[in-house]
Amino acid sequence: MDRFGMYAKVVAKPGQRDALVEHLLEAARLLTPLPGCGLYIVNVAPDEPDAIWVTEVWRSEADHDDSLKLESVKALIPKVKPLVESTSQIRLVPMGGKGMPAV
Repeated sequence: MDRFGMYAKVVAKPGQRDALVEHLLEAARLLTPLPGCGLYIVNVAPDEPDAIWVTEVWRSEADHDDSLKLESVKALIPKVKPLVESTSQIRLVPMGGKGMPAV
């Protein structure tokens, strides 16, 4: 089973980046106890005032998909959607390296 990774770029509606960051950090807290989630980091781009990047590493794509079925995560989604202008994703297979969690 291959690990699953993703870089997700979320562009907030103007003036909504900080609120969106808080919701994404809440998502990180909700994912903390999941053994299949090795990494979920929320980043801001200093040269793009509305851009947020989320870095994820999962034990498998199935673990990622299962996280979206959690009631707590599903309850967060309607709070996030109105703040989002656009999203894009780069899907990856993490191979290893310094700081890579053993999931």
